[in-house]
Amino acid sequence: MSQHHILYALEDKPSFMVSLTAAVQHVLASFIGVVTPTLIIASALGLQAEVPYLVSMALLVTGIGTFIQTRGFGPVGSGLVAIQGTSFAFISALLMVGTTIKARGGTNDDILAMMFGVCFWGAFVEIILSQFITQLKRVITPITTGVVIIAIGISLIKVGMTDLAGGFNSDDFGSVENLNLGLTVLLVIIFFNAHRNRWLRLSAIFIGMSLGTLIAFFAGMTDFTALTSLPVFSFPQPFKYGFNFDWTLFLPIALIYFFTAIETAGDLTANSLFCQLPIRGDKYLKRIRAGILGDGFNSLMAAIFCTFPNTTFGQNNGVIQMTGIASRKVGYFVAAVFVVLGVFPFIGAVLQAIPKPVLGGATLVMFAMVAVGGVKILTSEPLTQRNSLITACSLGMGLGVMMVGDVLAQLPPWLGNIFVSPVTTAGLTAIVLTVVLPGSKVADTSTESLQTDDSQPRPCTEK
Repeated sequence: MSQHHILYALEDKPSFMVSLTAAVQHVLASFIGVVTPTLIIASALGLQAEVPYLVSMALLVTGIGTFIQTRGFGPVGSGLVAIQGTSFAFISALLMVGTTIKARGGTNDDILAMMFGVCFWGAFVEIILSQFITQLKRVITPITTGVVIIAIGISLIKVGMTDLAGGFNSDDFGSVENLNLGLTVLLVIIFFNAHRNRWLRLSAIFIGMSLGTLIAFFAGMTDFTALTSLPVFSFPQPFKYGFNFDWTLFLPIALIYFFTAIETAGDLTANSLFCQLPIRGDKYLKRIRAGILGDGFNSLMAAIFCTFPNTTFGQNNGVIQMTGIASRKVGYFVAAVFVVLGVFPFIGAVLQAIPKPVLGGATLVMFAMVAVGGVKILTSEPLTQRNSLITACSLGMGLGVMMVGDVLAQLPPWLGNIFVSPVTTAGLTAIVLTVVLPGSKVADTSTESLQTDDSQPRPCTEK
């Protein structure tokens, strides 16, 4: 829709029913994205017993974080309807952290204590980075950002395909039943995502997973017995699993926070456009800085209350564009819905009962789309000889490490742990080459709007 068809601007106050209806659409667009990283990490590391609490905290922190980001408190929070949620970008690095601790003989509590410990300190990377966002344009270009996002998507496709076949170490891995169920979910999502109706496209993943779970239920592939032993309410317990830290495991997480800040800047710029706010000038710069600081603060809170790092969800910008409702009031409703969902642990138990092939069929699409998003960013600049060389070397190094894990076997353990993540290797290679390779002035279209001159006034007022 055109910018001129905004029905409710940022400061407008639509009625209760209009606000609730818009909020539900935001929740449907982001709910699966909020809980899926937790389900993937728990499945891969054998943390199923902790899933109800972890999912509850993911939903609760999403609600609180969305309120902080939407309301804005001093320098923290963009003041936009910027829905927060668990970031997919950290899954690969967190799985590396978890498998390392597990290989050392660590318990579930040890695994979670280390993951939340490195995420806690990593959040300060984004908090500090928010104050220097305009100084990073030299190295944060569409090439470096695109390479990192492609590496994230490709590294996660293996996880999605493993779940589609039945999950890690499952007795029926690769069975015809698992493949049929996973592929059915995949095809349903593709069908609805290609539908002309925008609401069906928006709900494609939700519909696919719901239908897949229903099929699995009648096929005897689900188990809901855990629901009977759950408490009615779930309340946050700071550092429930303890707190630990390891420098070698921290560095890959820190690098992901670095790129997440840049991704958030892009999402908030798109949000500003849909709200008809300036995307140049001091007010815009202040909004982006506050939004990235909000992301960092919310990730810090997430680690304290035992869930994984938060980020601003880009898919919710599409909801604003489709509905024409950019009102801050809607953000408050979204936050309230997520908080209510978060205090009831049976939601996590229901999601835990979703068969792995259903989860795999849905996440395979999500992860592939992450990679496609990286390609779009990468090709937003001309692929000159220099850019092509940076891309080829970075992806070659990153994916090479992923495919041939033994290549790092002779390195010191601390160095091997840093580069075992294809995302870290690809990202660092891209940054180094961007700095050292000669070429024309870097034209960063993703951050070119970070100017100091004010643009023409827009119809929508802001806080």
